[in-house]
Amino acid sequence: MADRTLKGSRIGSTSLQGETGVELSPRRKVEYVTDKGVVFSVVFDADAEPPPEWIDQRSGEIGFLDDEAGRTARAELEAKENSQRTPWDMLIERRTREELEELLAERLKLLRARRGTTEQ
Repeated sequence: MADRTLKGSRIGSTSLQGETGVELSPRRKVEYVTDKGVVFSVVFDADAEPPPEWIDQRSGEIGFLDDEAGRTARAELEAKENSQRTPWDMLIERRTREELEELLAERLKLLRARRGTTEQ
């Protein structure tokens, strides 16, 4: 008899528990603003501390809270981006511009010799 009651009830694919007596925790919407001025909101638990930055799922841009924590996070991100050294910066730290021009002239001379062309 137990086989007949289970037959056709799609065990595992649907919940047999109803919505009665279920109480969701309180939520709140937090708004973030991107550099382009796009405002998007994220829903958090009412007790949760929202992070100062969040990535917009639609555009992929970083949004910041419009409060002191968000301004601090934005300033830290900008400082980090400005402090990144490029390969050119690292090269200039090791050699002077005159040394680089001399190396370039030597390499060009070597490449032209391999190709069989003369300097112009």
